[in-house]
Amino acid sequence: MPIAKRLIAAALLLVSGCDRHGTGTADAQIDADNPLEMAARERGVVRGDATSPVGVFERAHDLGRDAMCVVPDGAGQWRFAMTASFGTSLSCAAKGTIVRDRDGWRMRFAGHEGCEASVREEEEELRLPGQLPPECASLCPSRASLSGLRLPRASWSAADARGLQIGDERGIMNRPCAG
Repeated sequence: MPIAKRLIAAALLLVSGCDRHGTGTADAQIDADNPLEMAARERGVVRGDATSPVGVFERAHDLGRDAMCVVPDGAGQWRFAMTASFGTSLSCAAKGTIVRDRDGWRMRFAGHEGCEASVREEEEELRLPGQLPPECASLCPSRASLSGLRLPRASWSAADARGLQIGDERGIMNRPCAG
């Protein structure tokens, strides 16, 4: 019996050592002024500031492509352009501004008075609410809606966002976040 107790005690010691975290360079602070860190953030290689929605959100699916670009538009404000495809002849296109709203952002759709939505980013995916206000009904034609749209983050880069091409209602590709 004493041998069994010793084996159990040894096993407990081995297992308890698994919870310890090293104190090496992985725990060091990130030097935000480092030129390599700055370049990586600019290109969207590493995650940018969590308080900024800047970048590209994009998803390709059987019915087409959903995409959104977000660029800075003054202090604490950003502008966006987005499109959602529901097949070859049915799509939504919208533009507007984004401001910080508690733990997420508030999207205000241009040209649609009172059409606002509180959105959040979870697990590198921007999520619109499952139901938009009635003022947003004219964002999309027919029975299409942006309600519940989910867009995975493709980039944290403002340069990528400015370069994103989105087709308009006539199918002409443009860069709505470029200027």
